Amino acid sequence: MTQVKASYRSLIEEIQNDRRELVHVIIEDGIATITMDDPATYNALSGVLCHQLRERIEETLRHPDVSALILTGTDPAFSAGGDMRLMQFADTILKEGREGAIGMWRWIRYQFGGVARALTQSDKICIAAVNGPAAGVGLAFALACDMVLVSERARLVTAFGKIGLLPEVGTSWLFARRLGHHKFMELYLDGREIGAEEAVELGLVNKCLPHGELLPAAHAYAEKAKAMPEGLLGLAKPLMRRAADVTWEQAIAMEEYAEPICFTTAAHKEAIAAFMQAHDISKGPV
Repeated sequence: MTQVKASYRSLIEEIQNDRRELVHVIIEDGIATITMDDPATYNALSGVLCHQLRERIEETLRHPDVSALILTGTDPAFSAGGDMRLMQFADTILKEGREGAIGMWRWIRYQFGGVARALTQSDKICIAAVNGPAAGVGLAFALACDMVLVSERARLVTAFGKIGLLPEVGTSWLFARRLGHHKFMELYLDGREIGAEEAVELGLVNKCLPHGELLPAAHAYAEKAKAMPEGLLGLAKPLMRRAADVTWEQAIAMEEYAEPICFTTAAHKEAIAAFMQAHDISKGPV
């Protein structure tokens, strides 16, 4: 990485001039699979890979025919997290750039944070298929998804403190809610790897699967999402995402406003009619 001009803008320009394709997108029948593809580095989040990942995720989630997104990595890893060369460049920005810490704030917010926000704020379901080790920011991207399926080969690496960093890109929010403060602090101090089965037991991920069954399982859940009545997940996901941050009264009020919309859809009316016919229920007083 050339370190001539030390600024966020120069970093983006250099990345955009790089002709490598490190993120691949396949869209089949409304299901998009996005793969981080730099296996020699364990899919470390270099400037190029991360920038491409953000762009591909945003473009894909805007695609009108895409109903579900699967995020994975090329074996043997999901993602080793932040690339050390990028971290070195961050030091150069801090020492030589006119922006100071603002330069790295822009990268963390618009690139790392941009990926996480795209996954969490889209109304479409996003499924992480964690095929191997997931560390640091790579782990944050997996946990930002709506479902997290892990291979038996997966390892969740929480070594933020060992390289002098805080839990980042939304991981403090999720770990604190899943584990509570005390267990979260224990993991931060240990900085250890969490195996696939333990990750299920801790409630950090949904399921652990044999390696060869990981992507088929992710596709099966994506098919379930695609089969749901049109627009329903787009209504449900924002409510489900926000439920952890509001009071019970606020949550029930959101549901009360949203639920009547469901009663107006053809899918709901057809489901009720089919149920009544199957159980020989005739119309009458309620």
